[in-house]
Amino acid sequence: MEKVKELYLKYKEIINYIIFGGLTTVVNFVSYFVIAKVFYIDEVISNGIAWFISVLFAYVTNKLFVFESKKSGFKEIAVELTSFFLARILSGICCDVGTFAVMVKVFNINDVVAKIVTQIMVIIMNYILSKLVIFRKSNSRK
Repeated sequence: MEKVKELYLKYKEIINYIIFGGLTTVVNFVSYFVIAKVFYIDEVISNGIAWFISVLFAYVTNKLFVFESKKSGFKEIAVELTSFFLARILSGICCDVGTFAVMVKVFNINDVVAKIVTQIMVIIMNYILSKLVIFRKSNSRK
């Protein structure tokens, strides 16, 4: 059991990123289902609202449990939150939509294969942007 704890502590950030990423996916699907099927709101609008809710959930869990950001105060959190949403929009456009379209329409790659590849790209891009830009640890040398 000690070995498991040691491995968890060594890879805590990546493990938590994967766990909360999975939970973010669940939040997205449940939100979509409730909005579209319970409240009978248009599917495209429901998908947009579900995306927003899941990105907000991802921000909170990434801030608190994955990258353990210590930023506080309205301005710092607003900048961090805006950066997080912009990064998610960027990865969505570049990888999820753009690369998927090129793979399927230009290179005639199977859509399921393309979706798997682009989702891996999105996960990696989101992790890198979150770690190096959004939740970057500040070097506090005085």
